[in-house]
Amino acid sequence: MIKVAQTRDIAACVALRRTVFIDEQGVSEADEMDNLDEAAIHLLATINGAPVGTARLLIKGEIGKIGRVCVLRPYRGTGLGAALIAAALDVLRAQPGLRTARLGAQTHAIGFYERLGFAAHGPVYDDAGIPHRDMDHPL
Repeated sequence: MIKVAQTRDIAACVALRRTVFIDEQGVSEADEMDNLDEAAIHLLATINGAPVGTARLLIKGEIGKIGRVCVLRPYRGTGLGAALIAAALDVLRAQPGLRTARLGAQTHAIGFYERLGFAAHGPVYDDAGIPHRDMDHPL
């Protein structure tokens, strides 16, 4: 059973990010591990209690930034990523004063986020050696 919930288990979230971003995608540890985890809201997706995906939410003004979204390879294409994003949007909608959810999508994932109601804007940019594009979703 898939469960997505807020968590304080940052170590589990970081371990998932290490597997996906550093080990699989070749992102440097310096790029992946920043100083924003303590200030963030973390979501953890589990199946039968085992961590399989995560996302991190940061609040700045009227924008809720969804970032560090990852799902372990065996669980991709199962709806788990969509469940993470739906949970992230629910958490952001509950925050007072937020008007927009924003994320930096890897360009190969733009279609995925478009199906979830996000719209791309601005140019493609490099983030940790991977092409990205900003996307917004009204709250």
